[in-house]
Amino acid sequence: MPDKLDRLHEKLNEIEEEIEAEWAMRRDAMAYRLEHNRVVFEQSTREAQRRARVNLWIFLKRTRPMVVLSAPVIYSLIIPFVLLDIFVTIYQVICFPIYHIAKVKRADHIAIDRQHLAYLNALQKLNCVYCGYGNGLLSYVREVAARTEQFWCPIKHARRVEGQHGHYCDFVDYGDAAGFNAQTLRLRNALRKMGEDD
Repeated sequence: MPDKLDRLHEKLNEIEEEIEAEWAMRRDAMAYRLEHNRVVFEQSTREAQRRARVNLWIFLKRTRPMVVLSAPVIYSLIIPFVLLDIFVTIYQVICFPIYHIAKVKRADHIAIDRQHLAYLNALQKLNCVYCGYGNGLLSYVREVAARTEQFWCPIKHARRVEGQHGHYCDFVDYGDAAGFNAQTLRLRNALRKMGEDD
């Protein structure tokens, strides 16, 4: 018999499906569609976007000096991002098969598509590519870490933590030794099954 937490998670899944349906309606309203993960705009929409673009020189002229001075700090993060990407990818390529953990598909997390928006100038497009990579990379890394945690230590924390990953709700309650011993194998098998479902 499902307990209250199970029912709440079912409601959450239903709400997430409603949100996805709403996003689909908004895509229609913005007059674009996805064809093989490629964005295709209607011609009139593309022309309206071009007219809305702020010229790069005007954009730079309006930019505060401190914003320009902070740019090297922001863009310097590309170095640890790329290193993190390489190390986490190597980690999962080597370790996940050993433990029969389904690999995380990088492309499911890193979306770089905003540069196709005609209302963005070249600098704005570069910024959007950078943010899409950085945030997508962190999502990818988080999922790799979440699957690792589910395999080795699927126990909830004693206190509430912000921004729990999607696997956390299935973890065993803190202090439940019997549950940990009983559920660890089931949770590990769920990780294997994820690869079979893809």
